[in-house]
Amino acid sequence: MKKTTKNLFNSGDYPNNVNIALLVLRVIIGIFMLTHGWGKMETLFSGEPIQFADPLGLGATVSLVLTVFAEVFCSILLILGLGTRFAAIPLLITMLVAAFIIHANDGFGKQEFALLYGVIYLTILLIGAGRYSLDYSISKKLKN
Repeated sequence: MKKTTKNLFNSGDYPNNVNIALLVLRVIIGIFMLTHGWGKMETLFSGEPIQFADPLGLGATVSLVLTVFAEVFCSILLILGLGTRFAAIPLLITMLVAAFIIHANDGFGKQEFALLYGVIYLTILLIGAGRYSLDYSISKKLKN
């Protein structure tokens, strides 16, 4: 298997207290973001006309689908610790768009929330899922 695939599932080699902290961070931040995305997903399937911001000029529907993908699907992956580094990328991008495009003129008070999430996703992207994740199980199998 290619080295890049192994790196994608590399969960890191950390002391147990760091692994527990990563588990807690992943699960809590995943659940918090999932609650944001769930309402958006319900909107997507409600049959009502879609009223959603279009910050990148892709159309309101595409913007909503991409946001739901990040906030729901990627949050579930984060909670499970499956493809964690990959899952953190759309979440990070979504938060950067929220902070610097959607709330660009709203001041730091509105941007702060998205930036805090963004810092957490960047940290998870850099550090990985930790030992208590599906990534760890996969990386062990790839080593054998």
